[in-house]
Amino acid sequence: MATFELYRRSTIGMCLTETLDEMVSNGTLSPEIAIQVLVQFDKSMTEALENQVKSKVSVKGHLHTYRFCDNVWTFILQDAVFKNEECQETVGRVKIVACDSKLLTQ
Repeated sequence: MATFELYRRSTIGMCLTETLDEMVSNGTLSPEIAIQVLVQFDKSMTEALENQVKSKVSVKGHLHTYRFCDNVWTFILQDAVFKNEECQETVGRVKIVACDSKLLTQ
């Protein structure tokens, strides 16, 4: 199964990358193991979002910018409102990156 490296730019992905870099710099971890951890992180995030997340969210906001490149959509919204069954949250500016899940099975 192929995976995207999109989740590495998330907060948890950035923290993982920083921690792995620090461990490699300290000699606690080899660079090869650090790369294997990142590849596993990509697979685990893709699988978790695909199989374990069941809630649906609607998003409304002002579309500031959109882009489609290499089968990846990028949307930048201003004053976005995220709504699910339980709550509603407003965010001043948000970037959404979306990929076709069919590309993962090729």
